[in-house]
Amino acid sequence: MTAEEDVRHVLLSLLRGFYWFDEGLQNYLQARGWPVVTRPQSMVMANLVLGVRRPSDIARNMGVSRQAIHATINQMVESGIVELVDDPTNGRVKVIAPTRMGETMRIDAQRSMILMGEELGRRLGKAQFLKAAHLLNEDWGPAMTFDPKGVANDA
Repeated sequence: MTAEEDVRHVLLSLLRGFYWFDEGLQNYLQARGWPVVTRPQSMVMANLVLGVRRPSDIARNMGVSRQAIHATINQMVESGIVELVDDPTNGRVKVIAPTRMGETMRIDAQRSMILMGEELGRRLGKAQFLKAAHLLNEDWGPAMTFDPKGVANDA
């Protein structure tokens, strides 16, 4: 394999792994009787778990417009998963917070991640799984930037 093929393979594998976990999460939540959530709603919940509560910050993290994230959040509010509350540090801003139902759903989602991690450890072997976890937990630094010709500025 060429270096370019290696990079493409790694990036596609990361994306495939993300889809594997998201599909497993959806399957677990449905088995537990939760309503179907979309992938954007899953990503909003992931941001919430990471402590990101402002819709504008979530939109930036996901690479979507604020309007798109507000539409997703509004769907989640209508489903009773999250609510919009005043930001304790700035009353002019709304942030998302899980409802009681949303918190219970989050706990189930967290449980699914534990189960999927355990299963992946069995499938890959514990040593390989821990090696992959260690590598993925490394600090990758800030996202790269490029000039108009596609040359990396951070190289």
